[in-house]
Amino acid sequence: MLPVPLDEFPIHQTPFSLRHVASSDRNFYDRAYFNAHDRTGDVFFVAGTGVYPNLGVTDAYGTVRRGDRQWTVRCSDALGDDRLSPAVGPYRVEVLEPLQRIRLICDTADRGLGFDLTWEGSFPAVMEQPHVMRAGARAILDASRFAQVGTWSGTLSVDGDDIVVSPERWVGTRDRSWGIRPVGEGEPPGRPADDPTAGLWWLYVPLRFDDCAVVVIVQEQPDGYRTLNDATRVWPDGRVEQLGWPEVEIAYTPGTRMPERATLHLTERGGKPLDIEVTSLGSIALHVGAGYGGDPDWGHGQWRGAGWVDSAVYDLTDPAIAARVPFGVIDHVARATLDGAEGWGLFEHGTMGRHDPSGFADWDAVAR
Repeated sequence: MLPVPLDEFPIHQTPFSLRHVASSDRNFYDRAYFNAHDRTGDVFFVAGTGVYPNLGVTDAYGTVRRGDRQWTVRCSDALGDDRLSPAVGPYRVEVLEPLQRIRLICDTADRGLGFDLTWEGSFPAVMEQPHVMRAGARAILDASRFAQVGTWSGTLSVDGDDIVVSPERWVGTRDRSWGIRPVGEGEPPGRPADDPTAGLWWLYVPLRFDDCAVVVIVQEQPDGYRTLNDATRVWPDGRVEQLGWPEVEIAYTPGTRMPERATLHLTERGGKPLDIEVTSLGSIALHVGAGYGGDPDWGHGQWRGAGWVDSAVYDLTDPAIAARVPFGVIDHVARATLDGAEGWGLFEHGTMGRHDPSGFADWDAVAR
């Protein structure tokens, strides 16, 4: 067995080559997520990459919504030994400056979507609280993640149009996560769940203001019991301020579970209230083409053969697509206000199944 390039650096955490991860769980993953928008909601871009060492697979995707259409490109291949220069077919990632500048390139404009974009972090990246979910006794998600807000520059090609992306206008958020989560082909389920009607309520809101960044994460069980709670403010000098126990009010479009706006009630040290108003200007359903849970076309970590490249264009007015949009996590272009200051970022939300605090009694319940 030969070493890999990473073994040259003094970063080992186990007595193994960095070819191997510490866990033998098939679902071990290491992923990156990015989004970009021009503050209008007219164009919304999301992209990501992932490696799955125990499945031997690496993949990447990009998706963009403009109007009622969504263009998607996805790539998959066998995982190689050099992870210092991540690449999957026409898609590659260049780490120009760790934790600060990242370049994403995908040479697939002929498929309706291509890009050459460079990320610049506006504030230091911040570690989030560890995230653990269990199904019975087994941890089905056990991961760490850092988040960052920033700006973009470069070119985004959509349906034959080259869109100039400038940092004065284009903003976004990114995260890096690693650990265990369901990936690849489905596993045998074993014993059925004790409550097959149970659901998930999830909120993730990283925001960029001129003088600080705010990251809020909340996950709750159907009865409202909170299993993940994190609210922080990040300053330019790297100080991280905890903002208490978030109370969340979400206004949904009547007859749906699609959020229109939210109020995040946070608390500074000493008990001073800090309220953030968030409005959605547009959205992308991550399970329509981008490979997240419930996507029938493709899933992260699935083996599709060497050198697999695929693309699709989705008509979001198609009743078959519209019918499944509510049953997954949806990313929204977020406009926010904090003490009179305007901010921008991501408003990610998913509410599936029962959630008592929201008044959703079962999977079919919608807002009144």
